[in-house]
Amino acid sequence: MDKRPIIEPFRIHTVQAIAMPSRDVREEALRRSHYNLFGLRAGEVTIDLLTDSGTGAMSTRQWAGMMLGDESYAGSSSFFRFEEVVRDLTGFSEVIPTHQGRAAEKILFATLVDDGQVVLNNNHFDTTRANVEYRGAEARDLVAAEGNDPALVAPFKGDMDIDALRSSLEADGDRVPLVMVTVTNNAGGGQPVSMANLRAVRELCDEYSVPFFLDACRFAENAWFIKTREEDYADMTPKQIAQEMFSLADGCTMSAKKDGLANIGGFLALNDERVASECRNLLILTEGFPTYGGLAGYDLEAIAQGLIEVLDEDYLRYRTRSVEYLAEKVASGGVPIVQPPGGHAVFVDARALLPHIPPQEYPAHSLAVEFYREGGVRGIELGSLAFGVPQEDGTDVPAAMELVRLAIPRRMYTQSHIDYVAEVVLDVAARAGSMGGYRIVEQAPWLRHFTARLEPVPVGSGR
Repeated sequence: MDKRPIIEPFRIHTVQAIAMPSRDVREEALRRSHYNLFGLRAGEVTIDLLTDSGTGAMSTRQWAGMMLGDESYAGSSSFFRFEEVVRDLTGFSEVIPTHQGRAAEKILFATLVDDGQVVLNNNHFDTTRANVEYRGAEARDLVAAEGNDPALVAPFKGDMDIDALRSSLEADGDRVPLVMVTVTNNAGGGQPVSMANLRAVRELCDEYSVPFFLDACRFAENAWFIKTREEDYADMTPKQIAQEMFSLADGCTMSAKKDGLANIGGFLALNDERVASECRNLLILTEGFPTYGGLAGYDLEAIAQGLIEVLDEDYLRYRTRSVEYLAEKVASGGVPIVQPPGGHAVFVDARALLPHIPPQEYPAHSLAVEFYREGGVRGIELGSLAFGVPQEDGTDVPAAMELVRLAIPRRMYTQSHIDYVAEVVLDVAARAGSMGGYRIVEQAPWLRHFTARLEPVPVGSGR
Protein backbone atom coordinates (compact mmCIF):
# COMPACT_ATOMS: atom_id res chain seq x y z
CA MET A 1 0.00 0.00 0.00
CA ASP A 2 1.35 3.44 -0.98
CA LYS A 3 2.13 5.37 2.24
CA ARG A 4 2.87 8.67 0.50
CA PRO A 5 0.51 11.59 1.13
CA ILE A 6 -2.51 11.93 -1.10
CA ILE A 7 -1.83 15.20 -2.89
CA GLU A 8 -4.34 17.67 -4.29
CA PRO A 9 -5.23 16.42 -7.79
CA PHE A 10 -4.89 19.94 -9.21
CA ARG A 11 -2.43 22.81 -9.33
CA ILE A 12 -3.18 26.38 -8.35
CA HIS A 13 -3.99 28.60 -11.33
CA THR A 14 -5.12 31.81 -9.67
CA VAL A 15 -4.64 33.03 -6.11
CA GLN A 16 -6.76 35.27 -3.89
CA ALA A 17 -5.42 37.07 -0.83
CA ILE A 18 -6.88 36.19 2.56
CA ALA A 19 -7.26 38.49 5.55
CA MET A 20 -5.01 38.40 8.60
CA PRO A 21 -6.97 40.51 11.12
CA SER A 22 -5.39 41.10 14.52
CA ARG A 23 -6.93 39.77 17.71
CA ASP A 24 -8.17 43.28 18.56
CA VAL A 25 -9.89 43.52 15.18
CA ARG A 26 -11.48 40.10 15.70
CA GLU A 27 -12.70 41.07 19.16
CA GLU A 28 -14.31 44.24 17.83
CA ALA A 29 -15.86 42.27 14.96
CA LEU A 30 -17.48 39.89 17.45
CA ARG A 31 -18.97 42.78 19.41
CA ARG A 32 -20.22 44.51 16.28
CA SER A 33 -21.86 41.31 14.98
CA HIS A 34 -23.50 40.62 18.38
CA TYR A 35 -21.46 37.42 18.63
CA ASN A 36 -23.13 35.89 15.57
CA LEU A 37 -20.48 34.56 13.19
CA PHE A 38 -22.81 35.03 10.23
CA GLY A 39 -22.53 38.76 10.90
CA LEU A 40 -18.78 38.87 10.33
CA ARG A 41 -17.44 40.43 7.17
CA ALA A 42 -15.38 38.13 4.97
CA GLY A 43 -12.42 40.49 5.32
CA GLU A 44 -12.43 39.81 9.05
CA VAL A 45 -11.97 36.04 8.61
CA THR A 46 -8.67 34.24 7.98
CA ILE A 47 -9.84 30.66 7.32
CA ASP A 48 -13.54 30.47 6.49
CA LEU A 49 -15.08 27.11 7.33
CA LEU A 50 -18.57 28.45 7.92
CA THR A 51 -19.87 26.31 5.06
CA ASP A 52 -18.79 24.28 2.07
CA SER A 53 -21.86 25.57 0.20
CA GLY A 54 -20.89 27.65 -2.82
CA THR A 55 -17.52 28.53 -1.33
CA GLY A 56 -15.19 26.27 -3.30
CA ALA A 57 -12.96 26.97 -6.27
CA MET A 58 -14.18 26.22 -9.77
CA SER A 59 -12.02 24.52 -12.39
CA THR A 60 -10.64 25.95 -15.61
CA ARG A 61 -13.18 23.85 -17.50
CA GLN A 62 -16.01 25.35 -15.47
CA TRP A 63 -14.76 28.88 -16.10
CA ALA A 64 -14.34 28.07 -19.79
CA GLY A 65 -17.88 26.71 -19.89
CA MET A 66 -19.18 29.93 -18.37
CA MET A 67 -17.88 31.81 -21.42
CA LEU A 68 -20.26 29.69 -23.49
CA GLY A 69 -23.27 30.55 -21.35
CA ASP A 70 -26.43 31.25 -23.35
CA GLU A 71 -28.39 33.97 -21.57
CA SER A 72 -31.60 33.53 -23.56
CA TYR A 73 -34.62 34.00 -21.30
CA ALA A 74 -36.39 30.94 -22.69
CA GLY A 75 -34.95 27.85 -24.33
CA SER A 76 -31.32 28.56 -23.42
CA SER A 77 -28.88 26.04 -24.90
CA SER A 78 -27.08 26.08 -21.54
CA PHE A 79 -30.24 24.73 -19.91
CA PHE A 80 -30.40 21.80 -22.31
CA ARG A 81 -26.78 20.86 -21.57
CA PHE A 82 -27.54 21.12 -17.84
CA GLU A 83 -30.70 19.03 -18.27
CA GLU A 84 -28.81 16.35 -20.22
CA VAL A 85 -26.13 16.00 -17.52
CA VAL A 86 -28.70 15.83 -14.68
CA ARG A 87 -30.83 13.27 -16.51
CA ASP A 88 -27.79 11.11 -17.28
CA LEU A 89 -26.71 11.20 -13.63
CA THR A 90 -30.06 10.84 -11.85
CA GLY A 91 -32.30 9.11 -14.38
CA PHE A 92 -35.10 11.55 -13.53
CA SER A 93 -37.04 12.82 -16.52
CA GLU A 94 -38.24 16.15 -15.08
CA VAL A 95 -35.41 18.60 -14.31
CA ILE A 96 -36.23 21.96 -12.73
CA PRO A 97 -33.36 24.41 -12.08
CA THR A 98 -33.46 26.68 -9.02
CA HIS A 99 -31.16 29.35 -7.66
CA GLN A 100 -30.12 27.04 -4.79
CA GLY A 101 -31.19 23.98 -2.84
CA ARG A 102 -33.58 25.65 -0.41
CA ALA A 103 -35.61 26.97 -3.33
CA ALA A 104 -36.02 23.40 -4.59
CA GLU A 105 -37.11 22.39 -1.09
CA LYS A 106 -39.62 25.21 -0.82
CA ILE A 107 -41.16 24.42 -4.21
CA LEU A 108 -41.35 20.67 -3.53
CA PHE A 109 -42.86 21.05 -0.07
CA ALA A 110 -45.27 23.77 -1.18
CA THR A 111 -46.54 21.30 -3.78
CA LEU A 112 -46.68 18.10 -1.72
CA VAL A 113 -46.86 19.05 1.97
CA ASP A 114 -49.91 20.39 3.83
CA ASP A 115 -50.66 21.56 7.35
CA GLY A 116 -50.69 18.74 9.91
CA GLN A 117 -48.66 16.29 7.82
CA VAL A 118 -45.38 14.58 8.75
CA VAL A 119 -42.20 14.49 6.64
CA LEU A 120 -39.81 11.70 7.64
CA ASN A 121 -36.05 12.04 7.20
CA ASN A 122 -32.88 10.56 8.64
CA ASN A 123 -32.06 14.13 9.75
CA HIS A 124 -33.56 17.30 8.33
CA PHE A 125 -30.95 20.00 7.89
CA ASP A 126 -31.82 23.57 8.89
CA THR A 127 -33.42 24.92 5.72
CA THR A 128 -35.16 21.61 5.02
CA ARG A 129 -36.69 21.58 8.49
CA ALA A 130 -37.70 25.23 8.23
CA ASN A 131 -39.42 24.71 4.88
CA VAL A 132 -41.35 21.71 6.24
CA GLU A 133 -42.39 23.55 9.38
CA TYR A 134 -43.32 26.66 7.39
CA ARG A 135 -45.96 24.47 5.74
CA GLY A 136 -47.36 23.63 9.19
CA ALA A 137 -46.03 20.07 9.03
CA GLU A 138 -43.82 18.10 11.40
CA ALA A 139 -40.21 17.43 10.37
CA ARG A 140 -39.49 14.09 12.08
CA ASP A 141 -35.93 12.77 12.33
CA LEU A 142 -35.44 9.00 12.27
CA VAL A 143 -31.67 8.56 12.09
CA ALA A 144 -30.32 5.19 13.23
CA ALA A 145 -29.26 5.02 16.88
CA GLU A 146 -25.57 4.97 15.92
CA GLY A 147 -26.01 8.43 14.43
CA ASN A 148 -26.67 9.97 17.83
CA ASP A 149 -23.40 8.77 19.38
CA PRO A 150 -20.61 11.13 18.26
CA ALA A 151 -17.75 8.94 19.49
CA LEU A 152 -18.99 5.67 17.99
CA VAL A 153 -17.05 4.45 14.96
CA ALA A 154 -19.44 2.87 12.47
CA PRO A 155 -19.41 2.98 8.66
CA PHE A 156 -22.92 4.31 7.94
CA LYS A 157 -24.11 6.45 10.85
CA GLY A 158 -26.36 8.43 8.51
CA ASP A 159 -28.68 5.47 7.91
CA MET A 160 -32.41 5.78 8.49
CA ASP A 161 -33.74 3.75 11.42
CA ILE A 162 -35.83 1.28 9.40
CA ASP A 163 -37.84 0.06 12.39
CA ALA A 164 -38.70 3.64 13.35
CA LEU A 165 -39.60 4.39 9.73
CA ARG A 166 -41.98 1.41 9.66
CA SER A 167 -43.54 2.49 12.96
CA SER A 168 -44.05 6.04 11.71
CA LEU A 169 -45.57 4.86 8.44
CA GLU A 170 -47.80 2.43 10.31
CA ALA A 171 -49.02 5.10 12.73
CA ASP A 172 -49.06 8.17 10.48
CA GLY A 173 -48.89 6.84 6.93
CA ASP A 174 -51.97 8.75 5.83
CA ARG A 175 -50.28 11.97 6.97
CA VAL A 176 -46.89 11.30 5.32
CA PRO A 177 -46.67 13.00 1.90
CA LEU A 178 -43.07 11.89 1.32
CA VAL A 179 -40.03 10.29 2.92
CA MET A 180 -36.65 11.97 2.44
CA VAL A 181 -33.11 10.77 3.11
CA THR A 182 -30.23 13.25 3.31
CA VAL A 183 -26.96 12.04 1.74
CA THR A 184 -24.58 12.55 3.37
CA ASN A 185 -26.31 13.32 6.68
CA ASN A 186 -25.09 16.86 7.35
CA ALA A 187 -26.89 17.50 10.65
CA GLY A 188 -25.47 14.26 12.04
CA GLY A 189 -21.82 14.89 11.29
CA GLY A 190 -21.65 14.39 7.53
CA GLN A 191 -22.20 10.65 7.95
CA PRO A 192 -22.99 8.53 4.88
CA VAL A 193 -26.03 6.36 4.13
CA SER A 194 -25.52 2.83 2.83
CA MET A 195 -27.02 1.49 -0.35
CA ALA A 196 -28.61 -1.30 1.68
CA ASN A 197 -30.36 1.29 3.82
CA LEU A 198 -31.58 3.25 0.80
CA ARG A 199 -32.94 0.01 -0.64
CA ALA A 200 -34.75 -0.76 2.62
CA VAL A 201 -36.30 2.71 2.65
CA ARG A 202 -37.44 2.20 -0.95
CA GLU A 203 -39.12 -1.09 -0.06
CA LEU A 204 -41.03 0.45 2.85
CA CYS A 205 -42.10 3.43 0.75
CA ASP A 206 -43.42 1.03 -1.87
CA GLU A 207 -45.25 -0.96 0.80
CA TYR A 208 -47.00 2.16 2.10
CA SER A 209 -47.29 3.92 -1.30
CA VAL A 210 -45.30 6.97 -0.17
CA PRO A 211 -42.93 8.87 -2.51
CA PHE A 212 -39.23 8.68 -1.65
CA PHE A 213 -36.91 11.66 -2.25
CA LEU A 214 -33.20 12.25 -1.71
CA ASP A 215 -31.68 15.43 -0.37
CA ALA A 216 -28.72 14.87 -2.66
CA CYS A 217 -26.44 17.82 -1.87
CA ARG A 218 -23.44 15.57 -1.19
CA PHE A 219 -24.36 12.55 -3.32
CA ALA A 220 -20.83 12.10 -4.69
CA GLU A 221 -19.22 11.98 -1.25
CA ASN A 222 -21.88 9.47 -0.20
CA ALA A 223 -21.16 7.38 -3.30
CA TRP A 224 -17.46 7.37 -2.42
CA PHE A 225 -18.17 6.09 1.10
CA ILE A 226 -20.35 3.33 -0.37
CA LYS A 227 -17.51 2.39 -2.69
CA THR A 228 -14.94 2.26 0.10
CA ARG A 229 -17.09 0.84 2.92
CA GLU A 230 -19.91 -1.30 1.53
CA GLU A 231 -19.39 -4.81 0.29
CA ASP A 232 -19.91 -5.43 -3.43
CA TYR A 233 -19.34 -1.80 -4.50
CA ALA A 234 -15.52 -1.60 -4.50
CA ASP A 235 -15.26 -2.26 -8.24
CA MET A 236 -17.97 0.18 -9.29
CA THR A 237 -17.26 3.77 -10.29
CA PRO A 238 -18.63 6.63 -8.18
CA LYS A 239 -20.92 7.55 -11.05
CA GLN A 240 -22.35 4.03 -11.27
CA ILE A 241 -22.96 4.04 -7.53
CA ALA A 242 -24.59 7.47 -7.67
CA GLN A 243 -26.85 6.34 -10.50
CA GLU A 244 -27.94 3.35 -8.43
CA MET A 245 -28.66 5.62 -5.47
CA PHE A 246 -30.87 7.87 -7.58
CA SER A 247 -32.60 4.89 -9.18
CA LEU A 248 -34.03 3.98 -5.78
CA ALA A 249 -35.78 7.35 -5.35
CA ASP A 250 -38.74 9.10 -6.96
CA GLY A 251 -36.95 12.42 -7.04
CA CYS A 252 -34.39 14.64 -5.36
CA THR A 253 -33.60 18.14 -4.26
CA MET A 254 -30.06 19.32 -4.84
CA SER A 255 -27.92 22.26 -3.86
CA ALA A 256 -25.35 22.44 -6.63
CA LYS A 257 -23.27 24.61 -4.29
CA LYS A 258 -22.02 21.40 -2.69
CA ASP A 259 -21.35 18.43 -4.96
CA GLY A 260 -22.21 20.48 -8.03
CA LEU A 261 -18.89 22.27 -7.42
CA ALA A 262 -20.54 25.60 -8.30
CA ASN A 263 -20.88 28.89 -6.46
CA ILE A 264 -24.65 29.10 -6.92
CA GLY A 265 -27.51 26.95 -8.13
CA GLY A 266 -29.55 23.85 -7.50
CA PHE A 267 -32.35 21.77 -8.92
CA LEU A 268 -35.40 19.66 -8.27
CA ALA A 269 -35.63 16.47 -10.30
CA LEU A 270 -38.35 13.82 -10.35
CA ASN A 271 -40.36 11.51 -12.61
CA ASP A 272 -43.96 12.51 -11.84
CA GLU A 273 -45.10 14.78 -14.68
CA ARG A 274 -48.14 16.08 -12.78
CA VAL A 275 -46.13 17.09 -9.73
CA ALA A 276 -43.43 18.56 -11.96
CA SER A 277 -46.03 20.70 -13.73
CA GLU A 278 -47.25 22.11 -10.41
CA CYS A 279 -43.66 22.73 -9.33
CA ARG A 280 -42.89 24.61 -12.53
CA ASN A 281 -45.90 26.85 -11.96
CA LEU A 282 -44.41 27.81 -8.59
CA LEU A 283 -40.97 28.13 -10.16
CA ILE A 284 -42.26 30.76 -12.57
CA LEU A 285 -43.84 32.64 -9.68
CA THR A 286 -40.76 32.69 -7.46
CA GLU A 287 -37.62 31.80 -9.44
CA GLY A 288 -38.05 32.40 -13.15
CA PHE A 289 -38.83 30.63 -16.41
CA PRO A 290 -38.33 26.82 -16.30
CA THR A 291 -35.27 26.93 -18.55
CA TYR A 292 -33.30 29.19 -16.26
CA GLY A 293 -34.92 28.95 -12.81
CA GLY A 294 -33.28 32.00 -11.29
CA LEU A 295 -29.84 31.21 -12.72
CA ALA A 296 -27.74 32.78 -15.44
CA GLY A 297 -26.89 30.60 -18.41
CA TYR A 298 -23.26 30.58 -17.36
CA ASP A 299 -24.29 29.19 -13.95
CA LEU A 300 -26.03 26.29 -15.67
CA GLU A 301 -22.84 25.59 -17.64
CA ALA A 302 -20.72 25.63 -14.46
CA ILE A 303 -23.06 23.22 -12.68
CA ALA A 304 -23.19 20.81 -15.62
CA GLN A 305 -19.41 20.61 -15.73
CA GLY A 306 -19.18 20.38 -11.93
CA LEU A 307 -21.53 17.40 -11.79
CA ILE A 308 -19.12 15.60 -14.11
CA GLU A 309 -15.92 16.56 -12.28
CA VAL A 310 -17.22 15.76 -8.80
CA LEU A 311 -17.36 12.03 -9.59
CA ASP A 312 -13.66 11.80 -10.46
CA GLU A 313 -12.04 9.21 -8.19
CA ASP A 314 -8.84 11.18 -7.67
CA TYR A 315 -10.86 14.19 -6.56
CA LEU A 316 -13.05 12.18 -4.16
CA ARG A 317 -10.04 10.39 -2.68
CA TYR A 318 -8.35 13.75 -2.04
CA ARG A 319 -11.56 15.33 -0.76
CA THR A 320 -12.28 12.74 1.90
CA ARG A 321 -8.60 12.41 2.86
CA SER A 322 -8.27 16.16 3.46
CA VAL A 323 -11.14 15.98 5.95
CA GLU A 324 -9.65 12.88 7.60
CA TYR A 325 -6.33 14.70 7.95
CA LEU A 326 -7.85 17.53 9.99
CA ALA A 327 -9.86 15.02 12.05
CA GLU A 328 -6.76 13.01 12.87
CA LYS A 329 -4.79 16.10 13.88
CA VAL A 330 -7.36 17.38 16.36
CA ALA A 331 -8.43 13.96 17.68
CA SER A 332 -4.81 13.01 18.40
CA GLY A 333 -4.69 16.09 20.63
CA GLY A 334 -7.63 14.86 22.66
CA VAL A 335 -10.37 16.94 21.04
CA PRO A 336 -13.66 14.99 20.89
CA ILE A 337 -15.13 14.87 17.38
CA VAL A 338 -17.81 12.96 15.50
CA GLN A 339 -16.24 9.70 14.41
CA PRO A 340 -15.54 8.60 11.79
CA PRO A 341 -15.02 11.93 9.98
CA GLY A 342 -17.53 12.70 7.26
CA GLY A 343 -16.87 13.75 3.70
CA HIS A 344 -17.09 17.53 3.93
CA ALA A 345 -16.36 18.63 7.49
CA VAL A 346 -14.97 17.88 10.91
CA PHE A 347 -17.60 18.14 13.64
CA VAL A 348 -16.26 18.98 17.10
CA ASP A 349 -18.32 17.63 20.00
CA ALA A 350 -18.88 20.71 22.17
CA ARG A 351 -21.00 18.80 24.68
CA ALA A 352 -18.06 16.55 25.50
CA LEU A 353 -15.48 19.36 25.43
CA LEU A 354 -17.53 21.90 27.43
CA PRO A 355 -19.61 19.86 29.89
CA HIS A 356 -19.77 22.84 32.27
CA ILE A 357 -21.83 24.90 29.80
CA PRO A 358 -25.51 23.82 29.82
CA PRO A 359 -27.44 23.47 26.53
CA GLN A 360 -29.47 26.62 27.27
CA GLU A 361 -26.20 28.58 27.13
CA TYR A 362 -25.31 27.15 23.70
CA PRO A 363 -21.94 25.43 24.25
CA ALA A 364 -21.39 24.74 20.55
CA HIS A 365 -21.88 28.40 19.73
CA SER A 366 -19.45 29.34 22.49
CA LEU A 367 -16.85 27.01 21.00
CA ALA A 368 -17.36 28.37 17.49
CA VAL A 369 -16.88 31.92 18.76
CA GLU A 370 -13.62 30.91 20.45
CA PHE A 371 -12.23 29.37 17.25
CA TYR A 372 -12.74 32.73 15.58
CA ARG A 373 -11.45 34.74 18.54
CA GLU A 374 -8.31 32.59 18.79
CA GLY A 375 -7.27 32.43 15.17
CA GLY A 376 -9.80 33.95 12.77
CA VAL A 377 -11.25 30.51 11.94
CA ARG A 378 -14.97 30.74 11.27
CA GLY A 379 -17.04 27.57 11.72
CA ILE A 380 -20.72 27.10 12.46
CA GLU A 381 -22.72 25.97 15.46
CA LEU A 382 -24.94 22.96 14.82
CA GLY A 383 -26.38 22.48 18.27
CA SER A 384 -29.17 23.98 20.32
CA LEU A 385 -28.92 27.40 18.70
CA ALA A 386 -29.54 25.94 15.24
CA PHE A 387 -31.68 22.93 16.14
CA GLY A 388 -33.11 23.62 19.59
CA VAL A 389 -36.88 24.07 19.71
CA PRO A 390 -37.97 27.33 21.41
CA GLN A 391 -40.78 26.97 23.95
CA GLU A 392 -43.42 29.47 25.07
CA ASP A 393 -41.69 29.91 28.44
CA GLY A 394 -38.54 31.17 26.71
CA THR A 395 -36.54 27.95 27.12
CA ASP A 396 -35.44 25.52 24.41
CA VAL A 397 -35.79 21.80 23.95
CA PRO A 398 -32.06 21.08 23.41
CA ALA A 399 -30.69 19.57 20.23
CA ALA A 400 -29.66 15.92 20.20
CA MET A 401 -26.00 16.91 19.82
CA GLU A 402 -23.92 20.05 20.39
CA LEU A 403 -21.57 20.25 17.41
CA VAL A 404 -19.31 22.80 15.76
CA ARG A 405 -18.92 22.10 12.06
CA LEU A 406 -15.67 23.03 10.36
CA ALA A 407 -16.74 22.66 6.72
CA ILE A 408 -13.90 22.55 4.23
CA PRO A 409 -14.59 24.35 0.92
CA ARG A 410 -13.78 22.26 -2.13
CA ARG A 411 -10.42 22.70 -3.89
CA MET A 412 -9.65 25.86 -1.94
CA TYR A 413 -7.33 25.42 1.06
CA THR A 414 -3.95 23.66 1.16
CA GLN A 415 -2.44 21.42 3.82
CA SER A 416 -0.77 24.35 5.60
CA HIS A 417 -4.15 26.03 6.00
CA ILE A 418 -5.54 22.84 7.54
CA ASP A 419 -2.51 22.58 9.84
CA TYR A 420 -3.23 26.13 11.02
CA VAL A 421 -6.88 25.26 11.72
CA ALA A 422 -5.80 22.22 13.74
CA GLU A 423 -3.48 24.33 15.88
CA VAL A 424 -6.26 26.85 16.56
CA VAL A 425 -8.64 24.07 17.60
CA LEU A 426 -6.05 22.52 19.91
CA ASP A 427 -5.20 25.89 21.50
CA VAL A 428 -8.87 26.59 22.22
CA ALA A 429 -9.45 23.09 23.58
CA ALA A 430 -6.55 23.56 26.00
CA ARG A 431 -8.47 26.33 27.79
CA ALA A 432 -11.96 24.85 27.42
CA GLY A 433 -12.65 24.95 31.17
CA SER A 434 -12.42 28.75 31.27
CA MET A 435 -15.06 29.33 28.59
CA GLY A 436 -18.56 30.61 29.28
CA GLY A 437 -21.82 30.39 27.37
CA TYR A 438 -24.16 32.79 25.58
CA ARG A 439 -27.75 33.94 25.81
CA ILE A 440 -30.01 35.10 22.99
CA VAL A 441 -30.94 38.78 23.02
CA GLU A 442 -32.99 38.78 19.82
CA GLN A 443 -34.10 36.02 17.46
CA ALA A 444 -36.20 35.41 14.36
CA PRO A 445 -39.03 32.83 14.26
CA TRP A 446 -37.35 30.84 11.47
CA LEU A 447 -33.69 29.81 11.14
CA ARG A 448 -32.78 32.00 14.09
CA HIS A 449 -29.08 31.07 14.06
CA PHE A 450 -28.55 33.07 10.87
CA THR A 451 -29.51 36.41 12.40
CA ALA A 452 -29.80 36.03 16.19
CA ARG A 453 -28.12 38.56 18.45
CA LEU A 454 -26.35 37.10 21.46
CA GLU A 455 -24.35 38.19 24.46
CA PRO A 456 -21.85 36.35 26.69
CA VAL A 457 -22.90 34.73 29.94
CA PRO A 458 -20.19 35.11 32.61
CA VAL A 459 -18.58 31.83 33.60
CA GLY A 460 -20.34 30.26 36.59
CA SER A 461 -23.17 32.80 36.66
CA GLY A 462 -25.93 30.27 35.97
CA ARG A 463 -29.32 31.40 34.68
